[in-house]
Amino acid sequence: MTAPGVQEDVTGRPPVAERRLHPVTPLRRAWAPVAVLMGWAVHDPDGAQRQLTRLTTTTLLVGLGVLIPAAALYGFLSWWFTHFAVTDSELRVRTGLLFRRTAHIRLERIQAIDVTQPLLARVAGVAKLKLDVIGTDKKDELAFLGAGEARALRAELLARAAGFAPETAHEVGEAPSQRMLRVPPGVLAVSLLLTGATWGWLLVAAVALPLLWTVTHSLWTVLAAGVPMLGAAGASSVGRFVAEYDWTLGESPDGLRIDHGLLDRAHETVPPGRVQTVRLVEPLLWRRRGWVRVELDVAGSSNSLLLPVAPRAMAESVVARVLPGVTVPPPEAFSRPPRGARWCVPVWWRGYGLAVTDAVFAARRGLLRRSLSLVPHAKVQSVRLAQGPWQRAHGVADVHVDTGANGTVTARLRPAGEAADLLRAQAERSRTGRRDALPDRWMA
Repeated sequence: MTAPGVQEDVTGRPPVAERRLHPVTPLRRAWAPVAVLMGWAVHDPDGAQRQLTRLTTTTLLVGLGVLIPAAALYGFLSWWFTHFAVTDSELRVRTGLLFRRTAHIRLERIQAIDVTQPLLARVAGVAKLKLDVIGTDKKDELAFLGAGEARALRAELLARAAGFAPETAHEVGEAPSQRMLRVPPGVLAVSLLLTGATWGWLLVAAVALPLLWTVTHSLWTVLAAGVPMLGAAGASSVGRFVAEYDWTLGESPDGLRIDHGLLDRAHETVPPGRVQTVRLVEPLLWRRRGWVRVELDVAGSSNSLLLPVAPRAMAESVVARVLPGVTVPPPEAFSRPPRGARWCVPVWWRGYGLAVTDAVFAARRGLLRRSLSLVPHAKVQSVRLAQGPWQRAHGVADVHVDTGANGTVTARLRPAGEAADLLRAQAERSRTGRRDALPDRWMA
């Protein structure tokens, strides 16, 4: 007979102790029935209004008296029947009141483990544990755990994934982190003000809304068009400031640590060896200050931002930590497309460039918003050459490099002969790069 809170192991090993989520979790899950009603009201507002007008005060109070306890009971039962356990090789999560479901998350398939704290969770002292797992479209999560327990569980999972014995995994603790860079709030605010997306949406709204009013003389039409435009402008400025506030980058044996957020705090990790592509983005108004934005493509992970803004020299030093052995090629190392390419892509052809070193395939694009993509040869999964009829007429072709993060980096408008040679050479560099690459391992 297995004791309560203990999951019996069918392999004959000692039973695994199960754990529950934080007791505050039922409050979060109790909102599910209420959310269903709110969704119905939003989907059919006229019908909802008709139903509400038919209700008397007594009926409404009785309904609330039934709904609130039912929602509370649902939250409690969903929490009571949810357990998780950590074994030598996997994280098991059992859920379900009527229909039981057990998720087996193998530790070697975990790409990243993040700890996030929404505003109310910070007040309650709890946190979410989010896991990026190979083969899943969204993150698995345990919500909520005590803030300290979430960090301890994250450290335990990483220790076991790294090969530490179960009896010592608890003692390993979270790997120490050394701060590399912190983005000052003032610098972040100025960088967002100098981003073209915010001013672009405001300019569109300033032109389109008066025009709509002149044509329709309908306030509702203007509001219906103006609110999304102003919302987009706010999301690209205020929204990003709130999300990227106090951005701190640190280095530890389990990867690069990222902490950020004004209202919702997030503690993320960029795992070592899993980065497929690094992009240095340089908007037009940032160039005078020498700032760049560093973005990532990570296999099996949704983490896509490494630095919201940083001096170029500092960003390049961080890139060297993310991609060991890789240095960012200098501007003079890039070769432009031939002049004949201007007939394929007028004006913008000048923004394309290519540089290939012993360690990396680097492609540049953009005139107003420059973007430099770096792909280590060992991360290239396939190479393709594409040449449309108009390109064929002007003797140019595109070379596409596909990575393990379902991303593609393209060297555009290369001379046809050079593109064919690049295709063969890159395939060989990728093969030898994968052969010589070190294995990706937590805490290696």
